[in-house]
Amino acid sequence: MDSLPIAIPAEPAPPRRPPTPFVAALVPVVAGVVLWLVTGSLYSLCFAALGPLMIFASLIDGARSRRRAHRLAEAENAMAWSSAEALLAQLHDDERQIHWHRRPDAASCLVQSPLRGPDAPEVGTEIVVGSGTARSGVRAMGGDGEREREFRSRCGRLENVPITVALGSGVALRGARPIVEAAARALTVQMCLRFGTAQLTLIGDHLEEWGVSGFPHARAARRGSFRLGMARGGDARKATDGTIWLLARDDEVPEGITTVIDVVEPHRATVRTPEGIVEVAVECLSRAQTVVVAESRADDAEELDALPTGVRLEDLVQPVSQTGLSAAIGRGERDDLILDIVDDGPHAIVTGTTGSGKSELLVSWVTAIASAHGPERVIFVLADFKGGTAFEPLRILPQVAAVITDLDEHGARRGVSSLTAELRRRETVLAAAGARDIGEVGMPRLVIVVDEFAALLQEHTDLGVVFTDIAARGRALGMHLILGTQRASGVIRDALAANCPLRLSLRVGEAADSRAVIGTDAAADLPGGVESRGLALARRPQDTEPVPLRVALTGAADLRAVSMTWAGAKAPQSPWFPALPSVIPLAELSRAEMAHGDLVLGRADDPDHQRQPLEVLSVGSDRGIALIGAPGSGRTSALRALAGQHSDSVWVSRDPELAWDAVVSLASGGAPRPGLVLCDDIDAQINELPIEYGQHLAQLWEQILRSGTGTTFVVTATRAAGQVGRLLDSLPRRGLLRMPSRIDHLAAGGDSDGYDRDRPPGRLRLGDREVQIVWVPEERLRSTGVVRAPQSAERLAWSPRSAATALVTPGSSVVAEVMARAYPECEVVSLSGEPPALPDSGRPRILIGESDAWQRHWALWQRIRGEGEVLVRAESATDLRQLAGVREIPPYAKPHAGRAWSLSGDSAPRRVVIPALADRR
Repeated sequence: MDSLPIAIPAEPAPPRRPPTPFVAALVPVVAGVVLWLVTGSLYSLCFAALGPLMIFASLIDGARSRRRAHRLAEAENAMAWSSAEALLAQLHDDERQIHWHRRPDAASCLVQSPLRGPDAPEVGTEIVVGSGTARSGVRAMGGDGEREREFRSRCGRLENVPITVALGSGVALRGARPIVEAAARALTVQMCLRFGTAQLTLIGDHLEEWGVSGFPHARAARRGSFRLGMARGGDARKATDGTIWLLARDDEVPEGITTVIDVVEPHRATVRTPEGIVEVAVECLSRAQTVVVAESRADDAEELDALPTGVRLEDLVQPVSQTGLSAAIGRGERDDLILDIVDDGPHAIVTGTTGSGKSELLVSWVTAIASAHGPERVIFVLADFKGGTAFEPLRILPQVAAVITDLDEHGARRGVSSLTAELRRRETVLAAAGARDIGEVGMPRLVIVVDEFAALLQEHTDLGVVFTDIAARGRALGMHLILGTQRASGVIRDALAANCPLRLSLRVGEAADSRAVIGTDAAADLPGGVESRGLALARRPQDTEPVPLRVALTGAADLRAVSMTWAGAKAPQSPWFPALPSVIPLAELSRAEMAHGDLVLGRADDPDHQRQPLEVLSVGSDRGIALIGAPGSGRTSALRALAGQHSDSVWVSRDPELAWDAVVSLASGGAPRPGLVLCDDIDAQINELPIEYGQHLAQLWEQILRSGTGTTFVVTATRAAGQVGRLLDSLPRRGLLRMPSRIDHLAAGGDSDGYDRDRPPGRLRLGDREVQIVWVPEERLRSTGVVRAPQSAERLAWSPRSAATALVTPGSSVVAEVMARAYPECEVVSLSGEPPALPDSGRPRILIGESDAWQRHWALWQRIRGEGEVLVRAESATDLRQLAGVREIPPYAKPHAGRAWSLSGDSAPRRVVIPALADRR
């Protein structure tokens, strides 16, 4: 970001002349004259002389004040200019430092090694041809005097900065021979320090004479590198991408060269390009200085030059080891490089940037071990956290027990957590055998290979403790880690790295990352590009320096060969149980596994202990469980599975009338409570009722759940909010099925890690464990008939039982016609006139009227209320209170479905069905 402009100090304004005090001076003059006139004394006129004296004194004092103010303004202006000059110098220094950092010459490269990118030089690459003056980004504002204009000019001019030109086809240097050679050496050294041996190659017949032959860039041309030639005037052209020409002062510039440097004397030259001519201070190096620099860089690529350009895994001879897991994974300068994760480890770290060949190294290492050691000696767990494809071809190897990918988040967490249980299992085996090492009990070694360890920790931060635990105790237990990551700094903690003495590094971007892994900057100096993919440096505990190697590539034929070699071997035991199936039929569970008297809810997954026990309910002793989940998540299936296992179970119906009767029956305590009570969608059951019925039903449920000793309740709901939430809190256990959203999952009491949007039906989160609910076909439940409903009022068709029946209903005239057709044996009367006389005998009479009509015929109403039967339509709940004086909530009745409340004598209202009115909607 550009800095703010420098504010140029303004010129000090001249001090103002103070006004002459004429009025003050006139006062003594007037006073003296008045005294003279009054007293007549000439001495009084002496006062008049004070006026001129005051004017003279004020003029002297004003001049003195102006001189003091002028001195102060000059001093402040000088300080402001000094601050502006210091700020300009600081900004120019900062800007100059940035220029030299971005465009270093040979001297700057020696002070601080430049960062090498993966790309080779090209025609547009800038090369520093000297130092000079360039435009500055510093700006100044204010003032228009000569000093201000000169300051603004200096602000926009930056001196002693690198002057660069495009490399193009090369440059030509002309001048006296010693000076030209010194300048050419500086340019060549600059290019050799900025680019690696895989990116730049030096070509020329006089490299030894000029002292640059010691650079590794001058030894052999690499395919794809930029060929930089050095030639004198008159030499034959060579096949180069660019040439530095050393010419005499009057020689002609070779064709294709667009940059000419005329060297006048050391640190003074003229650079001519198509854009113009600039003066520069050209950099020069003596031959002795160049030789010293070349010797310091002689080992940069000495060993890498001797490495093969490509190695196939089938070309390597795999060693045979009876104790360790030795494997040849690549070829070094002289022979195959052999690593043993047991003897050189027990754990290893592999680093490398994207595209350096890290995944290929891990695949070749696993394949090499598997080619010489069968499943009885070693098993692999492979974790790929960079897309899930790197280890996919290795699945055909018999030694590979499991492949974990970041595409299966739950499976990845479950698999890595299971490794802790595997640690405990192996410890138990060793303790039981009295052994100190895995080699004494004949168990296979477990090698855990992770690609992109940083990504695994980023997604599952808490799993870092698992790997640290394995690293600390894995040697004796035969558990080994091979951790691949792009960088080790900030990813692999010291406690983990301390137990990983075997280190391998491909190309890394920062020297600090290279030092953290192999102890030197060599991995950061590895060249980039496709040709350098698979170049690595290995450091075993016995190595004093990193050993370079070319990693072998594994093909499909290598994997097939290894697979065929061990085709007859017994498959290795996985270090953890397989994931829970999506369907667990209850009929397939063994009787031995099912506890006597307990109901099987499902199978739990306990990877921390390598178990998958049954999750059971003990009827009578367990208070119960609440199951919460979205529609289609398996709530009803869970109830069906439990009901199919218990003969004394009551399933509260979803029908609101039957549900009301069932809950009232359970709350009344009139009949013995069943051992198991099941209720599906209790929230819908409550919310679908009118408000007063829903609140009352919730109170009844709360009473039942809190006082239900000896009964086990299993209740399902969609959400746990409001009054339903208080009901569910009455149950000691809560299981979460698939929820509509993460917010609903958290609101229901789940933790953030337990939410799974794609949770299969019947998959239950119970505490910190996953449970798959057992499945029972719905047809089987119907055929067994094990589910019964609690005692409830039967919904039978109403028929007259008294000589007189009063029916309170709206639309009495129409209803009377319907009732007359439905009950021809009765006399149906509509209350529209005078009250009819009740018969002493003969046919029963049904009197039908609206609430207002019955209030007009109150005596008739009271008589029927005491001697006969009263029916109040379900649509007229207020009439039940007003006419019959019923204050308690009557049984719930569906409106517009032919329901009515019947009252006889002092009995409580009961629900009845009038079929003739049921068809009216």
